[in-house]
Amino acid sequence: MGGMLTGGVPANQNNQEAITKASEQNQKPKKKICCACPDTKRLRDECIVEHGEDACTKWIEAHKQCLRAEGFNV
Repeated sequence: MGGMLTGGVPANQNNQEAITKASEQNQKPKKKICCACPDTKRLRDECIVEHGEDACTKWIEAHKQCLRAEGFNV
């Protein structure tokens, strides 16, 4: 086939696209963790102050999910 994959796309182009996508996933977050997700952070903190950590798992998990979406490993 001479270095071509099905669909007429060169094999090295597909490899480059896969490398680019993998490197995008492994990049460091663009923000500091303290500045990421201010809305969920505020809700989490207010809940913990008013009701205690045990009553706020919903907001804690929402904040963690937001941080993961920003590229943090929490």
